[in-house]
Amino acid sequence: MATTKFDVTKHIFVPKHIIISDREKNQLFKTYSITLRELPKIYSNDPAIKHLKTKAGDVVKIVRKSPTAGETVYYRGVINA
Repeated sequence: MATTKFDVTKHIFVPKHIIISDREKNQLFKTYSITLRELPKIYSNDPAIKHLKTKAGDVVKIVRKSPTAGETVYYRGVINA
């Protein structure tokens, strides 16, 4: 029985995930008067971001397609699993 690898990032329901730069991260925190602790979390070994080689403290920008808004953007703080 052969096993095949499935690339979850290619699935139609998995939105685009991008690590933002430190400059963008600082601007995000300043704009919304928040800290990393206040962002929703995502584990560094989450299948959707595993390929990005993230580390704790990184911020991931998630861009989802929206039928009404065109695109919506979410941010998640990376934590170790």
